[in-house]
Amino acid sequence: MKKIPIQFQSFNQIEKRKWLIIVVLVATVHLFCQTLMLPYGTALLSLLPDHENTSYSTQISNSETLEDELQEESFKVFEEVALDEIVNDTSAQNQLENDRFVTDDLRETRHELLSVDLSSNLEDGVSINNNVSNNEIKPKILEVNVNSFTKPGVNKSGDGMQARILPINEKYVLFQTDGRKRMRCLMPPKSVMYNDQMNHLLVRNRRSSRAMRPRWSSPRDQDILTSKVQITNAPSRMADQQLYAPLYRNVSMFKRSYELMESTLKVYVYKDGDKPIFHQPIMKGLYASEGWFMKLMENNKKFVVKDPKKAHLFYMPFSSRMLEHKLYVRNSHNRTNLRDFLKIYAEKLAAKYPFWNRTGGADHFLVACHDWAPYETRHHMEYCIKALCNADVTMGFKIGRDVSLPECYVRSARNPHRDLGGKSASDRHIFAFYAGNMHGYLRKILLEYWENKDVDMKIMGPMPPGVASKMNYIEHMKSSKYCICPKGYEVNSPRVVEAIFYECVPVIISDNFVPPFFEVLNWDAFSIIVAEKDVPDLKSILAAITDEKYKELQYAVKKVQRHFLWNVKPLKYDLFHMTLHSIWYNRVFQFKPR
Repeated sequence: MKKIPIQFQSFNQIEKRKWLIIVVLVATVHLFCQTLMLPYGTALLSLLPDHENTSYSTQISNSETLEDELQEESFKVFEEVALDEIVNDTSAQNQLENDRFVTDDLRETRHELLSVDLSSNLEDGVSINNNVSNNEIKPKILEVNVNSFTKPGVNKSGDGMQARILPINEKYVLFQTDGRKRMRCLMPPKSVMYNDQMNHLLVRNRRSSRAMRPRWSSPRDQDILTSKVQITNAPSRMADQQLYAPLYRNVSMFKRSYELMESTLKVYVYKDGDKPIFHQPIMKGLYASEGWFMKLMENNKKFVVKDPKKAHLFYMPFSSRMLEHKLYVRNSHNRTNLRDFLKIYAEKLAAKYPFWNRTGGADHFLVACHDWAPYETRHHMEYCIKALCNADVTMGFKIGRDVSLPECYVRSARNPHRDLGGKSASDRHIFAFYAGNMHGYLRKILLEYWENKDVDMKIMGPMPPGVASKMNYIEHMKSSKYCICPKGYEVNSPRVVEAIFYECVPVIISDNFVPPFFEVLNWDAFSIIVAEKDVPDLKSILAAITDEKYKELQYAVKKVQRHFLWNVKPLKYDLFHMTLHSIWYNRVFQFKPR
C-alpha cells in the first residue's frame, strides 16, 4: 500500500485546524450577538430550561445609563382593551399584559416584607418578618426617619436578602424585597415637579421658545404672528355669558385665541399611511380620545384644507393603540420596531413634502393616548406638538409645547354621553370614593392607609366584574363629593375625566402629571391636587375644605364638564375643539419668525 507523504498529512492537519478555528470564531460571534439581542442576558444560559439570569438585573442596578433607559422604556399592563376583537381574545390579552414587563413574570416570584428596628442603625436593623406570595403582598408602610437618605437605595438584611427603600414622605418609607429589577412604573419617581413649578415652567417657556425657526418664510407665518399679538393684547372681558371665568388662567386670552382659531386656523391632514395604523379610529375603550379626534379631524370641513400650502398645522393621523396591536411582538419586551416604524413614516413625509423640512416638524402634530407614545415618538418627532394622554414631565413632555390629552373611557361610541351627570352637591352622601385595580405602587399605599380605616373614606380595591358592578361604581361616583384619582402604572388616569363626567370633584394624586389643557385651564378652580407624599394626610386635607368652598368647586366641575365631552357632531368648546385649540395656542406662542 502506497504511503501518504508526511508533508501532505501535515498540510491536511493544518487545514482541519483552520476550519476548527473558523467554526469556533463563528459560534463565538453568533453567541455574542445573541447576548446583545436577548432581553434576559447571555445566550448560552438562556438556552437552558427554566433559567433565571440574575446578571441582567445586576447590570441594570450598577448602570445609571441602563436605568435611565428603563425609565423611559418601561412597560405597563392595560387597564382596559378598546378593540372588541381583542377584548374577546382573553388569551391574547393575558399575553399582552405579561409583555409589559422587561423582567420575567413577577407573579411567580417570592417577596419578603421587611421592617425596621427603630432602635438600631437603619442598615443593621432590617429583619425579615414573613414570606408571602405576590398575590397576597401588601406594602408595609413603616414610620421611620428618612432624613438620612433622600434617594431610593438598597439595604441588605442579615441573611443577605436585599430590600429596596422607597421614600414616601418625610416620615414613611416603603420596603420592597423583590430580587429582580423593579420597573419605573412600580416605584416612586426619582424627581418630582409640583403644580406651582409647572406653572413657573409654563411662563418661562412662553417667554423663551425653543422651537426651530423656519428655514424659509411662508404667508402663513404672518397669520400666526398677528394672532399672537391679538391674543396677548386681548381686551379684558368682565362679563361673558358663555364662559365661567374662574375656570381659565386668563379668560380674555382664551376667548380671543379661540375666536382666532375659528377664523384663521387651517390644517392639512396627511393622506399617507395605510389602515389600520393610519386613518382607522378606535371609538370605544380606554384609548378612545385619539380615535375620536382622528375621526372628527379627518371629516372636518371648517379647518381641513386640501392644499397643504394653505395650512398652518399638519396632522399625522396614526393610532398609537393600533400601532402596538399590529406591530408589537408578544413576549419580545422590545418596542424598537414600533419606534422605527414611525421614524420611517416621518422620513417619508420629509422626503415627499417640503413642509416638514421647513420647520423641522415644529408645525406638525400628533394625537396619541397609548402609554408608549412618548417613547415611540422620541427623537424623530421630537419637535412636533404632541397631544398625549401620558403627560409625564419626566418622560419628555414639554410644558408649553405639548398638550395633555384627556384620557376618556368611552363605553358607547353611539352615545358617548351615556350616564352623564350626577347628584347635586347637597345630595352627595359619600365623602370620598375610590375603587380600582392595584396598578403601580401608589394605589397599594392609598389602600394601606385608608381601606376600612375611616367611615368617610370609601377606599377599596377592584369591584367584582359584571354590569351590576359597573353601575354600582357609577352610582358611587355620582353620589360622592370627592373622587380620588390616583395614578396607576403611568401618571394619567381615566378617573379624572370620569369624575368630571359624573360631576364629582376630582382629587388628583399623581406627581409629575400635567393636567389636561394645562396651558388654558385653572385646575385649582375645580379640582384638588394632592402630592403623593401627602397620602397619609388625605382625609385632613379634604376635611379642611369648607362647605362653601366645596360648593364652588362642584359648581365649577359642572361648568368645565363641556370641555371634556366628545360629541358625534362637534360643538363649540367641546373636547375636540379644546384639543385643537391647545395645539393651535401652543403653536402660536412657540412660533419663532425668520
